[in-house]
Amino acid sequence: MNSDVADREWRLVREEDLDGARAMAYDEVAAETAAAGGPRTVRVYRWTPSTLSLGYRQPASDVDWDWCARAGVGVVRRPTGGGGIYHDSFGDISYSIVAPAAELPGDLMETYERLCEPVLEAFRRMGVDADFADEPKDSLHYPSCYLRDVNPAHDVLAGGRKVSGNAQYRTRDAVIQHGSLSFSTDAERHLSCFADHDVTPDEFEERVAGIDEFADVTREESVSILESTLAEWAGADPGTWTDAERDRVEEIADEKYRTEAWTRERTDPLSE
Repeated sequence: MNSDVADREWRLVREEDLDGARAMAYDEVAAETAAAGGPRTVRVYRWTPSTLSLGYRQPASDVDWDWCARAGVGVVRRPTGGGGIYHDSFGDISYSIVAPAAELPGDLMETYERLCEPVLEAFRRMGVDADFADEPKDSLHYPSCYLRDVNPAHDVLAGGRKVSGNAQYRTRDAVIQHGSLSFSTDAERHLSCFADHDVTPDEFEERVAGIDEFADVTREESVSILESTLAEWAGADPGTWTDAERDRVEEIADEKYRTEAWTRERTDPLSE
């Protein structure tokens, strides 16, 4: 348990299946709730259908839109920076931590270190020797988060290969950190999301790994471990979303994350 955060009210929202628009809208709603004095949130979620999430400043031309449509892969733009991530419904495990900004360090790197504590502990409990990268690595394909240059500040490696990426953004009053843990990789589907890449599946697998390559755990067991480490770190009780929060999520998803203006052009309708 992290004594710095556990004396405040936290809730754990266990893994739920969400499309890309709802997955991102829940982060915003959790931030609104925390900033208004409600519970802070740790949560785990599964992207259904499999979805490519674009970094905030990433050009839409990086995406192979035709392939994604044929393969039934959704596309959504994140509020966080970085490259695109293919969130496979089976192979990806995602989480978020949301709390008032005043309760976390103002320094970005300090906040990463603090909020990644339960993620690194989860890897240890799964039997995966994972930690922040020791040194930078050059990019293989810049549009892809898992293939761009490795950043020791927030990229987590096991056996020299990336198993987790994490990103943060701040609203006026709250901090949101979300991240992706790779349970199992599918190089061909991941690469196919991106237009004009020249990376081979073998090159992908030399850079990226899944939990299932290092530990004899099921996806369900991995999810349970991540949920328990998040809950213990925060002192969180199992919880859920209120009806008002669910309504607000649908509003944000419809007005922002499902729009062409946001996904293709990075124009936020809710800020106008």
